Amino acid sequence: MSWIKWKWLRLRARMMREKRPPEFIARGWAIGMFYGCTIPFGFQLILSIPTAILLKGSKIGATVGTFITNHFSIFVIYPVQCWAGNKVLELFGRDVMSVDKIIANLNHVGSLSPLSGEFWSALGQLGGGVMVSFFIGGALLALVCTPLTYWGVLRAVRNRRARVEQRRKERRERRNGKQPQC
Repeated sequence: MSWIKWKWLRLRARMMREKRPPEFIARGWAIGMFYGCTIPFGFQLILSIPTAILLKGSKIGATVGTFITNHFSIFVIYPVQCWAGNKVLELFGRDVMSVDKIIANLNHVGSLSPLSGEFWSALGQLGGGVMVSFFIGGALLALVCTPLTYWGVLRAVRNRRARVEQRRKERRERRNGKQPQC
């Protein structure tokens, strides 16, 4: 079994074994997914766990749900997120940071001395546009992923518990059927 599959099965088992109501578990996972999509990598847990406590959701789910962005996925998710944020800004007629504009600004920043005030000003202008695009794209991603996570986890936990209960019922019936009748 591959390492990724093993990790996924282990994570899923932890989610299913949590002894709280399915809504509680799903709420925690949705909170984690929301912060995983909207907040930059590294700051997510600072917000997701207190929010899970406040909204009465699973802290385990709030932690693991943030793992949508990890050391490997950010190289795909963040550029797509910024691209989507740029497209939204474009729809509203805002000045967007096109790839050409970003490259031009990077070349301009690269030609300046870090000791000059113009360097820091150009760097700040570049960063502001990218950050706005990042957060808008993250909000879009969260708008899609958060409800999908909530309903997916809720359904998975309910189905799993129904299967476990069905097996218990079948075992009880087998045990009762094998007992000698007086």
